[in-house]
Amino acid sequence: MELCASCMCCLMNRQEERVRDLGTQNERNDFLRRVARIIGESAQEDSAPVLVERINGEYTRLFGPVTDYDGIKKEFNDLMLSLEPQIRKKLAEKGDRLHAAMLYARAANYIDFGMAGRVEKETLFALLERAADETLEEETWQAFLESLAEAKSLVYVTDNCGEVVCDRIAAQELTERFPDLSITFLVRGRAALNDATREDALQAGVEGVAAIADNGCGVAGTPLAFISEDARGLLERADVILAKGQGNFETMHGCGLPIYYSFLCKCDWFTRRFGMEKNRGVFIREDRVASRLRDEKMARAGAD
Repeated sequence: MELCASCMCCLMNRQEERVRDLGTQNERNDFLRRVARIIGESAQEDSAPVLVERINGEYTRLFGPVTDYDGIKKEFNDLMLSLEPQIRKKLAEKGDRLHAAMLYARAANYIDFGMAGRVEKETLFALLERAADETLEEETWQAFLESLAEAKSLVYVTDNCGEVVCDRIAAQELTERFPDLSITFLVRGRAALNDATREDALQAGVEGVAAIADNGCGVAGTPLAFISEDARGLLERADVILAKGQGNFETMHGCGLPIYYSFLCKCDWFTRRFGMEKNRGVFIREDRVASRLRDEKMARAGAD
């Protein structure tokens, strides 16, 4: 996804907030000039997650190491593991366990310290509770099931810590529905905010359900130009790809691979472009994104 004016503005604002209480005024000024330069010199295809990794290099030079999320990641992995019995009880009450598991996995996409700065557990619990009564867009859901019925391999591109527990539950339901399907979880290759790495996948119990591969980079997404050759090959060979979260959408949309995106709209650009309220979910195919955005644009124009 190309970097838009709204994303550029958001990047500047978030970085100003990030250093507001750090260093001297001159250091803060210097940092924001460097941020502006990174944005100004970015290529048309650069996405916000790619630029954030470059910005982090400047942050480290001026202010020291970036925030360590290891403690937060363990906390939210443990939290979601503690909620698993309740989630499974809810799944047992549903006629379509896989459909319900996908909704819980999408709701857990809220656990995003990079986007929100903080994660309110009360909001997380409310979103999980709401997920039980939601539905996935019917046309996309049926297309997803049809794709999986013909597929031999699924690459499940993860996003956040904690969320990966619900991803593992969804993968277990996928295996129940499609026993011949080979599933690989693709995680971040290095620490990237509170995104899931191999360590998080292991803590979440993924190893007993699916293979685990890392993407070889520390961007909070999956930019095909920056991930390892092995990770890119894995994606290019996949019959179906399920990509979770805004960061994966930002870095993967437009690549033409057989991707289904599942995420919550957590920022103004996403809520506006997809015509959704904040923290509402999207489930959409790669080849349907352009028409969906076009429809929402026409709807907004008509409303005006």
